[in-house]
Amino acid sequence: MFKPKALALTLAMTCSLFGGAAHAAAQQPSVVIVHGAFADGSDWGKVVPLLQAEGIKVTVVQNPLTSLADDVAATQRVLNNQENDVVLVGHSWGGTVISEAGTDKKVRSLVYVAAFAPDAGQASKDLGKDYPAPSGVKDIAADKNGFLYMTAEGMATGFAQDLSAEQTAVMAATQGPIRASAFDDKTSVAAWKGKPSWYVVAKEDRMIQPDLQRAFAKKIGAKVTEIEASHVPQQSRPADVAKVIIQAVQKSQ
Repeated sequence: MFKPKALALTLAMTCSLFGGAAHAAAQQPSVVIVHGAFADGSDWGKVVPLLQAEGIKVTVVQNPLTSLADDVAATQRVLNNQENDVVLVGHSWGGTVISEAGTDKKVRSLVYVAAFAPDAGQASKDLGKDYPAPSGVKDIAADKNGFLYMTAEGMATGFAQDLSAEQTAVMAATQGPIRASAFDDKTSVAAWKGKPSWYVVAKEDRMIQPDLQRAFAKKIGAKVTEIEASHVPQQSRPADVAKVIIQAVQKSQ
């Protein structure tokens, strides 16, 4: 039978342990993911459950892909809804978005996945001008509304050549076209100058030259992981991409 003092001590220790665990969980950053052009939030459907299995809260922004300002605003709305600090992830065009939106005070760190990483005052269209045009861009087509999309052939051979034909057919059908003028929009800040960054280089990328990705990573001082993957490593190598994001979360606590 417990004596009153022993019982009180046991209860105090139990509360302290559980309280400490709850506090630690509350302090773990959430993850906000910004998808790229020619995609929507479902592009991250393989990574999200891997992060959730680690107890990480995840939200994927649904970009309108109408302008840099519109996509930053959509990202900001999601950031405003986060209770904890955030690891902000961007893929491809999403890298331009997080470079602008990532100055938000809630953002602890940035993860670029085969992504643009512009400096302040740069437009996405100008970032690869010193590199050979990647082979996949020839399959970008324009519609009648001023938006760009990937052809079904381009999705299969240039965008996601390491996925099955069935998968790329779905991606072509569900993609988000991007307003062509968005690539002319210039950033006003470079969030990576003040935040720790990680970069996933897709070594078989046919949309953004891998050497350009390496140059981005070096410029922003990122911790680099190289993956044998197409432009969508989050689809073909989700566990590897999730591992990098988890590292960023752990280092950002």
